[in-house]
Amino acid sequence: MKKHLIFVLLIASMLSGCVKSINSDHTKQSNDFIKVSGKDLVNSKGEKYFIQGVNIGQWLNPEGYMFRFHKTNSPRFINELICQIGGPEFATDFWQSYKDNYITKKDIEFIASTGANTIRLPFHYKLFTNEDYLGLYENQDGFARIDSAVAWCKAAGLRLILDMHDCPGGQTGDNIDDSYGYPWLFESEKCQQQFCDIWVKIADYYKNEPVILGYELMNEPIPHYLENKEELIKKIEPLYKRATSAIRDVDTNHIIILGGAQWNTRFDCFTDYSFDDNMMYSCHFYGGPACQEALQCYVDFRDKVNLPMYMGETGHGTYEWLHDMSVLMNKNNIGWTYWPIKKVEKSAWLEIKRPENWDHVLDYSEADRVSYREIQAAAKMYDLKELQQSLLEYLENCKFENCLIDTIYIQSIGLRVGE
Repeated sequence: MKKHLIFVLLIASMLSGCVKSINSDHTKQSNDFIKVSGKDLVNSKGEKYFIQGVNIGQWLNPEGYMFRFHKTNSPRFINELICQIGGPEFATDFWQSYKDNYITKKDIEFIASTGANTIRLPFHYKLFTNEDYLGLYENQDGFARIDSAVAWCKAAGLRLILDMHDCPGGQTGDNIDDSYGYPWLFESEKCQQQFCDIWVKIADYYKNEPVILGYELMNEPIPHYLENKEELIKKIEPLYKRATSAIRDVDTNHIIILGGAQWNTRFDCFTDYSFDDNMMYSCHFYGGPACQEALQCYVDFRDKVNLPMYMGETGHGTYEWLHDMSVLMNKNNIGWTYWPIKKVEKSAWLEIKRPENWDHVLDYSEADRVSYREIQAAAKMYDLKELQQSLLEYLENCKFENCLIDTIYIQSIGLRVGE
């Protein structure tokens, strides 16, 4: 009886420790942080950690093309579309349900079941402000949403990369960062300070959370087509250094991840390769043949600086291309997270089935809706109730259990399904 009592007390003590370890204050965790070691990542035991995973894009930074929209291609434009179709209350309810359903524990468990080990989580900076975003006008839920992902990843044995996909003022001036047609981040001191402040807030909150692999400071800064791109590119590294210094005041545990200029393809924007002792780089590659020449510039830079390089985004190719890309990245010691986990129709791990009358929603999204006269004219041309119902059906179709698994895609990149 005494031995039984001791056993029960021991189990109770262990459970109590577990409860404390997953507390949302993130103050007491194991110290199994992933660290940089030369060109590799290693865990606390010194074992190599090779990133293999997927982006859960769209969840916290909607992109039009993943709905099959064209003109309506940024979070702000998508929100305006939904407000015009159903009004502000409808839009608020839509976004709440969207965030609840688009990525859930089931999605994370499925990702883990494939043999993946890492998730890249793109997010919008507005999730950490009181700006109007995804149905909320104050008290944004960025920490609550990421806390959910952290808990799900912890239970599934996955690591999580936090990627600020949309920075204050915009780092690209295109739809992917929900900006105003120009990368104002690099022209505005106020935006740069807000960029640093948000990262400090995030880093201070998650500083003791080892499930988080690292902080990807910004996604794809400076596009290739701007006339003054060379001038702007020179401003990338100083801002990275400023943000890193601010983060290190509160968090010395996590890796800092730096993307190159021109959609994460150009790394001559970096001149100081040792301003932090726990940092790495992220490249992107879409289109073009999956051959050694395509990756050689990334390999050369990686070898030059003796720091890890990982492919933060790639995908949208044939099954053969996906297979060849994975083989190539593995051969070159470049970890990867494919883009994206799910979208309407093909070219993702999970396919969201088109809702009924979705073509009508797409047509409405392409209609001229710049002036109020045009908005009112478009509303007369479509059955708004029908469009509303199609959007509500999308919320059902995007749930994991209603998606179609692209088994061949997942197997093509060297992972598994149903084993």
